[in-house]
Amino acid sequence: MKTLFEKIIDRDIPAEFIYEDDLCIAINDINPQAPIHILLIPKKPIKMLSDCNDDDKDLLAHLFLTVGKITKKLDINNTFRVNINNGEGAGQEVFHLHIHILSGRRFHWPPG
Repeated sequence: MKTLFEKIIDRDIPAEFIYEDDLCIAINDINPQAPIHILLIPKKPIKMLSDCNDDDKDLLAHLFLTVGKITKKLDINNTFRVNINNGEGAGQEVFHLHIHILSGRRFHWPPG
């Protein structure tokens, strides 16, 4: 069965694409935790970060370089937070690896 993100990637579910290339997409989060809350999602279905292996190193590097492209495009490249939840206990709700890019408000540490 396809995950929610696979359905979005396949255009089965509509979403506003902020960015797309051959390896990933970026969309606005439907439950934003900041004024700007973008999800960067690889097109390759990987359940969670801890499931990555050596074959995924180029994809992971691409995702993090893409964070920079997106934040520059949105003019938030000096004030943003990146988050990856790994597993249910860490708050992961959709089991397809994704990176949260958050900005537009002050963040605190520890994040809680």
